[in-house]
Amino acid sequence: MKYSNDKGSHSIYNLQFHYVACVKYRRKVLTETVSARLKEINLSVAAEVGATIIEQETDRDHIHILFSAKPQIQLSKFINSLKSVSARLLFREFPELKEKLWGGAFWSPSYFLASTGQVTLDVLKRYVENQNAKNL
Repeated sequence: MKYSNDKGSHSIYNLQFHYVACVKYRRKVLTETVSARLKEINLSVAAEVGATIIEQETDRDHIHILFSAKPQIQLSKFINSLKSVSARLLFREFPELKEKLWGGAFWSPSYFLASTGQVTLDVLKRYVENQNAKNL
């Protein structure tokens, strides 16, 4: 995949993230039907806040999402929106989920989030280290 820069009124940016969320108790409830609906919900939430989902895929008990975001987006609020909106709608549309996930919690409270980039951390570190040598 080729990276492309996005533009704001006073900035140029390129921000991508890898997000992983697990179903509470690692219950294997993400069937094909539930997963398809979850992906639709995620696309809707992302569009509403100005993020773009590049790719998303589920296993039976977790989801991986690769997304891009504007610098103005607060990532913790975006993640919270993904989790809360999807949980609420999935419980409403698939009431049988409540049999395996009691207490109103669909997602585990923890999650994984990492920034992604076009170059490795080592390359960036060398670039920054060499900036001083160029200015002397």
